Amino acid sequence: MTHDPFKLVRAALIKTESGERRKGRRRGSDVRALARTVARRAALNLDAAWKSAAETGPIDVIDMFSGCGGMSAGFRAANGLVPAFRNALAIDIDPVANETYRRNFGFAPCSIDVAHLAKHPNRAREIVNAARQSPNSPLVLIGCAPCQGFSSHRNENGSSDARNSLVVSFAHVAAAIRPDIIVCENVPELLADRYWPYLEEAKAVLRKAGYSIRVAIHNLAEFGLPQQRFRAVVIASRKGIALPQGFLRREEFLTVRRAIGHLPALTAGERDANDPMHYTVNHKLSTIQTMRLVPRNGGRLPQGAGPACLWRAKERNGRAVYEDVYGRLWWDRPAITITAYARNPASGRYVHPTQDRGLSVREAALLQGFPSNFEFAGGLDAQFRQIGNAVPPTFSTYLALHLLGELLSPEAHHQTDGIVAPIGASFARLIPAIKAGHRHLANC
Repeated sequence: MTHDPFKLVRAALIKTESGERRKGRRRGSDVRALARTVARRAALNLDAAWKSAAETGPIDVIDMFSGCGGMSAGFRAANGLVPAFRNALAIDIDPVANETYRRNFGFAPCSIDVAHLAKHPNRAREIVNAARQSPNSPLVLIGCAPCQGFSSHRNENGSSDARNSLVVSFAHVAAAIRPDIIVCENVPELLADRYWPYLEEAKAVLRKAGYSIRVAIHNLAEFGLPQQRFRAVVIASRKGIALPQGFLRREEFLTVRRAIGHLPALTAGERDANDPMHYTVNHKLSTIQTMRLVPRNGGRLPQGAGPACLWRAKERNGRAVYEDVYGRLWWDRPAITITAYARNPASGRYVHPTQDRGLSVREAALLQGFPSNFEFAGGLDAQFRQIGNAVPPTFSTYLALHLLGELLSPEAHHQTDGIVAPIGASFARLIPAIKAGHRHLANC
C-alpha cells in the first residue's frame, strides 16, 4: 500500500468544516476552497492559532533568509487549525534575528550564507536532507531575500547592490534541493524595470529545474493585516498551483484600533510592567513638544511646527517634501507600511493616534501581524529592524493554508502566470492611485 503523507492532514482539514458548509455537497469535495476558508479563519484569529499550534506535521518547511521568523510563524500558526507543517530548518546570518527565532521556535537557525550554498549545491542538499523527516517528505521552501537592495527608499546603489543577486542565489539552491513548492516574498520594486533582470534570471534557473512560476503583487491588508503593505509574491511548483487571492475588501480592512487599541497607555520611554516588548523610545523633550502639536487621530504636523529644515525644504520645492513626518496614525484605518524606521516619528506617520509618543515595539509587532506573545531579541533599534523587515505572520498564515489546499488537491490549477513583464520604473509611483482605487494590482 502506498503511504499517503497527507491522509491525517486531509482528515483534519475536512473536520474543520462547519455543519452548514457540509450540507448539499460531498464532504471535503473541494479541498482548495475548504483550505482557503480555513486560511481566512486562521489569518483573522492569528493569536489563537499561534498559541494552540502543534509543532509538527508531515510537510517540512525550510526557511532561508529566515530573519526573526515572520514567514515561519505563519506556517506554525497554521497548525493551530490543521497540523500540517513542521519548521524543519531556518537559515540566516543575522545573529540577533537568529536569537529571536530561537526564543520563539525552540531551535536556532543555521548561520550560513545562501550565496555560499548556491555555489556548493551538494552542501545545500546535505544540510536540507539532514533536517527533513525523510528524503521523500513533502517540502516547502521559503526564501525572502533581504529587500533593501530593491527598495525604492534605499536604491542609491541601483542594480549594482550585491543583495540583489541573492534572489538568483536562492533560485540555485532551490533547484538543487527540489522542493514541492518554492515561495519568495519581496518588495514590489523587485518587478520594476531596473531589477526585473534579476527575477528573470532566477525564473530561468527554476524553469530549467522543471518549475512553473507565478508572480503577483498583493496589498497584505486584503489578507487581514492591519496595515497597507504591498508585496511581490513569487510561487514556483512542479504542479500548476493557484496564486493566493485577498479576501477582504477595502471597507473591511482591519484597523489600528483593533490591533493595538487594547494596550495600556505609555509615556515616552516607559515600559509596561506586564509586557517587556511594550516600550518606546525615550524621546527628547523637543520631540515630545512637537508631537503635542499634532492633532489627534490622523493629524499632520501644523504649518511651521517641528524642525525648521522641513519648512525650508518645502520653500525650496514649492510643496511639502515629507508630508507624513510626525503624523499620527488613524485609529480606524490600517497603519501605513511598518518599516525598520517605525520607531522614529521623524520617519513617517508613526506617532500613536492619541498618545504623545512613537510606537512601542509591541505595537509595531502587532501592526506587522505578529502574535501578541512573540519576543524579540536585541535592543530597540534591532527589534524594530527585525519587525520592519519581516514577512507579516498574518499573511504567511493564510499563505501556508492556501498552499496546503494546493498540495492536497489532486488536479493542477490552470491559471495565468500573473505578472510577466516589468511594472515600470517604480512601483512606489503607482501606490497613490492604487490606494485611491484608480488602479488595480492585477493591472500592474
